[in-house]
Amino acid sequence: MKKIPLHYQILIALIVGTFLGFLFNPGEITLADLSLTVSRSETGYRVIEKYAGDQQKDYQFKDRKELVANYPELAKLFAMGELEKPVTVEVNQRSIHIVDSVKKVTLTYTRSIDEKMVVTSYSASSGEELVKKYPQWETDYFLFGTGLSQKVMAISKWLGDLFLRLLKMVTIPLIVTSLITGIASLGNATRFGAMFSKTLLYYLFTSLLAISTGILVVNLIRPGIGAELPGGSGVLSSGRESVGSIFLDMIDRLIPTNIIHSLGAGEFLSIISFSMLAGIFIILVGGKHAKVLTDFFQAGFEVMMRMTMFVISLAPIGVTAFMIYAVSSQGIEIFKTLGWYMITVSLALLIHAVVILPCLLKFVAGRSPVKFAHAMSPALMTAFSTASSNGTLPLTMTCVEENAKVSNEVSSFVLPLGATINMDGTALYEAVAVLFIAQAYTGVVMPLPDQILVAVTALLASIGAAGIPHAGLVMMAIVLQAVGLPLEAQGVIIAVDRVLDMCRTSVNVWSDSCGCAIIERYRGPAASSNSA
Repeated sequence: MKKIPLHYQILIALIVGTFLGFLFNPGEITLADLSLTVSRSETGYRVIEKYAGDQQKDYQFKDRKELVANYPELAKLFAMGELEKPVTVEVNQRSIHIVDSVKKVTLTYTRSIDEKMVVTSYSASSGEELVKKYPQWETDYFLFGTGLSQKVMAISKWLGDLFLRLLKMVTIPLIVTSLITGIASLGNATRFGAMFSKTLLYYLFTSLLAISTGILVVNLIRPGIGAELPGGSGVLSSGRESVGSIFLDMIDRLIPTNIIHSLGAGEFLSIISFSMLAGIFIILVGGKHAKVLTDFFQAGFEVMMRMTMFVISLAPIGVTAFMIYAVSSQGIEIFKTLGWYMITVSLALLIHAVVILPCLLKFVAGRSPVKFAHAMSPALMTAFSTASSNGTLPLTMTCVEENAKVSNEVSSFVLPLGATINMDGTALYEAVAVLFIAQAYTGVVMPLPDQILVAVTALLASIGAAGIPHAGLVMMAIVLQAVGLPLEAQGVIIAVDRVLDMCRTSVNVWSDSCGCAIIERYRGPAASSNSA
């Protein structure tokens, strides 16, 4: 029996994982309404939870900080100062959603207070620690958070993370050997400079197109106008960074003080810059020394490609596990609340992915978009399931070279750089998210000058935030600051971030791949003669 092609295996894995995810999704667990009565006590604060039928629970907290950490909805009671007398708050439409991801247990609590939906996430490293930190959830956690759905969720997350670790294991040695080999094979530094400038121009151009598409779609649909957003439970990023500080940090990361440390820490910008310099100076040295080093890194590249192919053969297992976790861990109710926002982001990403980038492929690269997409399908589906551009990089390089027939000297340069600084999908998402938040908070469409500021800031941040952990969250804080929106606004969209992250990561990888095809065509006659 002929073996099923990899892209069909991954497609089947996506479908099976999605089905099993829905099957084991515990859904939103509805809880009874209650009233909270808070008062001062001799040891700090006292909270009484009272349910129908006169059932009640009594909790003691040593100070206001501990009280508000457990009951964020009570923070507003202290807006005018200390409590003078006991205060009762009615809490209705209560529901919880529990997610177990092996090393982290999260309980998302949704309820209505004064006819406004509020969402709070409580997290801990385990269920036992969760109920210890937040004792009011002990009964509900052991009743709803220890069943089969949570076990399946945890196992699938562990299997998916194991596959992603294997991909990341080969990523750095593959980048180093491939990048040095690719640059050294150019033969002279002038051709490297031409390729570098064309690649940066492509990345800037497509990022600007992506942001413009996002702004156009969000202004047409206006998902935030009239939206009743759930209150966020906190800030996802401190927001202390600025575009300037991020660019300075990026320059610092380009020049590693210890390349061994950079390799161990996985600092991609440092690794890429050092590998580029090593390739350039192999060209400049020339002679027998250059040949010895080129052959050494070429041999290393061949070994890493063989290892990468082995890891890629496990992709269907990893994709199935990731999809089970992604679908089973998402609550349904929050999607209804943020439905128009998700539609807007998805539509903008779709336009960029199936209209703009294919047009560039057809009219600039001279390639068939359908055939190129088919060649890249294993990488795109893996990027969707893992939501990791860097983790998908080995598979992306393999698809570009083996399926799309792009030369190694182009793919080895364009793809690692793109996975680090080119974020079309992320930049588009940030622009749409900020304009959506602005519409929801103000009730009107943001003025044009502010929208231009959002576009420019998102573009600069998408390039400069490359070396920052959780770059998307940092970018969000920067853009919110630029237009004067509260950082707490990030909290309202965290619930659907995982799903949208999967979509924007696929767009990021697709854009990088299209860049390879374009640079391959315009790398010059001398290079073309050496095409793989």
